[in-house]
Amino acid sequence: MKSIIKFATAAATVVALTISSGWAADKGKDKDIHSSPPASFKKVSSLVKLPDYLPGMGTLYVDPATLPLGPFLGYDKKGRLVNVIYMVPVKQLDEHKNATNLGASVAGLKINHTDIEFNPGHPGVEEPHFHITEWLIGHKEQEARMK
Repeated sequence: MKSIIKFATAAATVVALTISSGWAADKGKDKDIHSSPPASFKKVSSLVKLPDYLPGMGTLYVDPATLPLGPFLGYDKKGRLVNVIYMVPVKQLDEHKNATNLGASVAGLKINHTDIEFNPGHPGVEEPHFHITEWLIGHKEQEARMK
């Protein structure tokens, strides 16, 4: 029960930071994050052995300096930003570690809904963790576009 409470608190903090923060590192730059990741972000498939496109998540980009938490930016097959994913290690929650200012590089995005899913580990984030996915599109659009 304590782990669930800790996780819920961490998830609420991530959502609040992402929604309430102003544009930070990329404010004023010519690139629009909706169609292109910031310059510091690299395609995840170029960093670890994963496909370019992951069904249900998209083509992911991350600033390597922010690993393992992220944010990871998920783009659909047409190159449109559809989600922001954080990968929070269970160990970090159990150790009561704080994660602050996670959403600074993606602040100002309009979030439609948030999903929280457990993942036992994968290339790049091998330890058990939770995916906190903040979707910029609705459920119907998500199902249609993220196959």
